[in-house]
Amino acid sequence: MDFKKTIKAHEEAVVRLKQECIPVIEQMAETCRQALQNGHKILLCGNGGSAADSQHIAAEFVGRFVKERQGLPAIAFTTDTSILTAVGNDYGYDEVFRRQVEALGREGDVLIGISTSGNSGNVVKAFQQAQKQGVKTIAFTGMKESKMSELADLTLRVPAPVTARVQECHIMVGHMICEYIDGDY
Repeated sequence: MDFKKTIKAHEEAVVRLKQECIPVIEQMAETCRQALQNGHKILLCGNGGSAADSQHIAAEFVGRFVKERQGLPAIAFTTDTSILTAVGNDYGYDEVFRRQVEALGREGDVLIGISTSGNSGNVVKAFQQAQKQGVKTIAFTGMKESKMSELADLTLRVPAPVTARVQECHIMVGHMICEYIDGDY
């Protein structure tokens, strides 16, 4: 294992992110800021490591990021095992996030879907439902065109070919959005 090589690959992904993605990151942060300032909430979903990132980002909003401020409304759809297992059992796993958007999403809210492939069926269905309800959609994906990027209002396509590097950039961008919003509270 060459740890220096891994760090170099991470650094290269971050450099490309900086070169290619700042304008869309700024738009994402501003979309979230406006939603929160207008009394709406941030909804998040993803599978596996992206589920963990969804929970992590929601915790930064509800708890705090860096500075002390009021809690901000954010829900990770990945945390309620009763909903996940009931909906998964009764309707199928592809419905677990869509059903939560249907129940909890309101016009003006923002749904952040995280998927390195951009093709996770349950996140795609959540985006489709969000569109029907006037919920804005933000996709965190890898570099390839995907179903999520076709549906999303805004897409962060991390310019890295390796899933781990994409995930590292996803959590960094999640932190950047939290830091941007912290400035308002």
